[in-house]
Parts: sequence; structure tokens; C-alpha cells
Amino acid sequence: IKGTGKMELQEDMLDVYKDKIKKIRVSEGITDLGKLGFSNCEDMNIEEFERLMIEYGKKINIKFTEEQLNKFYEYMNLLLEWNEKINLTAITEPKDVILKHFIDSLTINKYLKENRTLADVGTGAGFPGIPLKILRPDLKIILVDSLNKRINFLNEVILKLNLKDIDTVHSRIEDFGKNKKYREKFDYVTARAVANLSVLSEYLLPICKVTGKCICMKGSNVEEELSLGKGAINVLGGKISRVDEFMLPDSDICRNVIVVDKVKNTPGRFPRKAGVPAKEPIK
Repeated sequence: IKGTGKMELQEDMLDVYKDKIKKIRVSEGITDLGKLGFSNCEDMNIEEFERLMIEYGKKINIKFTEEQLNKFYEYMNLLLEWNEKINLTAITEPKDVILKHFIDSLTINKYLKENRTLADVGTGAGFPGIPLKILRPDLKIILVDSLNKRINFLNEVILKLNLKDIDTVHSRIEDFGKNKKYREKFDYVTARAVANLSVLSEYLLPICKVTGKCICMKGSNVEEELSLGKGAINVLGGKISRVDEFMLPDSDICRNVIVVDKVKNTPGRFPRKAGVPAKEPIK
């Protein structure tokens, strides 16, 4: 989870920089964002977008409806448009957005049973929560993030895409996990590229209900994380049930999904105060 302080200051500075870039574009008559290091949504028309989504979808056993494809396309446009104003993603080429954001997010679809609740922790620009919601209207989803500017973006996406049964919460995850409204209430809790497994388990397990699952989305080389994280997972009431390694379609990008079953209640002292889990991971 990105906290307040230095990180938010850096993001504010980036926003100022992007505002200056926009003024330069106006004064110099520049319409091609690529000349300034940004990507135009118009670089990919909807036909090419749909072709890639369908092609990649088949390779992870997902079939999209026309309505879903339209929503994904609009989501990409909103992401790239807002990314000119606030720091949402470093991935701005449409083909990369499709593979590294949309398809990557949907690789955990196979773990989710119907009509369940899911919390997406440290969601950022909405990954994996919004792609999952577009694909799976049956899921009830909460998106949690610590930065209000990102929450504003997510609310705009939810409104424009007319998504139902999905809400946003502006909160540090440590505070979210102490809130009785959310504590041990979710069937599934997920996070993508948020923290190492020891720290992540303290973010996720307190809000996962007993018999629920934490689905941790990771990159390659998770052996050390697994070894160091087992103690924390046990203390917090979890048990690793599976680790699946795979490659994103037509790429050399390796991913791991670590599934942690919630087998007993998390002790009330967890999660600790904001910032403590990252500084002092449970051994």
C-alpha cells in the first residue's frame, strides 16, 4: 500500500510536471503524446483492441461478450486520459495495458466461485478488481486504496461503465482491517504487487472470513517470499494451499499466484498500526 508523505509528495510533483507538459502541448501545437513520452488511446482502434482481447482471453479460457469488450475499451481510454493528470500507471501502450493489466488481472478468475464477496487491497488504478467486475457481474467487490486521487478515478470508471455492486473505500489497509464493518467479512481478498508475503498477509488475512481465501498475485521467484512468509501466515490464521506459476500469453512474463486459506480467526491485535507491518514484518 502506498502511504502518505514522501510517496504522495512525489506523485504531486509528477502531477505538476504533467500539467506543464500539457501547457507545452498547447503552446507548441503538439497533438501526438508519443513525442512527449505518453500514449494516445487512438493508437489502437476498437477492432484491434477486441481482436487482442479475444485472442489473449482464449489462452486463459475466458470468452468475452461484446458489452464486456466495450467496457474494457472505455476503461483503457479513461485510464490513459486520467494518467495524463495523475500518476496511475507506467504502462501506457494499449497492447501492454491489455496484457499486463487486463489479462493479468483476469488470471485469478478461475479461483473465484459465483456470488461471492471480494476485497481488492491497494487497488491503484483498479487492478485486478475492475477487470474482474467487468467479467464477473456476480461478484460484490470493494476497492481499497490510500490515495484519494486514485479513488476519484475509480469512482469515475464505475460511473462511466455503469458497474453495480462495486464500491471504493479510501483507507490505509491497516485501518480498514480494524474496522468491524470489514473485518473477517470477505470470501476473497486479493492484492497485486503490493508487498512481500509477510507484510501482505497482515494486510489481507484480518479482512478475510474463516473458510475464505487470500489470492496473492506475484511476479517470478517467490521461493524466498514463501519461506519467509509462512510464519506470519500461521500467526494470522492462514495456511498456504497452493502456488501456481504460469506465463502471460505470448510473452516471457512469469507470474505466480499464492492462495492462502483462512483456517482460523486472526488475533485481534492484527493488523498493527499504519506503517508497522512494513517496518517490522511478523517472523
